[in-house]
Amino acid sequence: MTVNGTTSLTGRSPAATPPNRFSEVSTEDFVRIIFAELTNQDPLQPSDTSALLQQLSAIRSIESDMQLGRRLESLVTENQLASASGMIGRLVGGQTADFERVAGRVVSVVRQGSDVSLELDSGWFVPASQVEVILGDS
Repeated sequence: MTVNGTTSLTGRSPAATPPNRFSEVSTEDFVRIIFAELTNQDPLQPSDTSALLQQLSAIRSIESDMQLGRRLESLVTENQLASASGMIGRLVGGQTADFERVAGRVVSVVRQGSDVSLELDSGWFVPASQVEVILGDS
């Protein structure tokens, strides 16, 4: 393994490694790899420690960005739930997930994963993003 990233642990070039495998390496795994490399390096030709520290810093930065992304997704979903709950009892029109136009009074709000849908009194479910018309409270 070279420090500059031209060869991976498997001896293949980084381009041959699937891009999503990087996210599976935790900070702890990376630290273990660094210690293994330092333990097994030739004392007469030591590796560049600053490059290892830069790689560790990059891993932490990426990990932080991924956590921020998950938190933002959670906030968006919570915002959608709050907005959708304000439509309970109101008459709405929109498209179902199968793109059928439907209308009805909102009886509940349903969250499945990151999707928020409105359940209508007609039995249809309309994704919150597919609501086209919101009529008054009566």
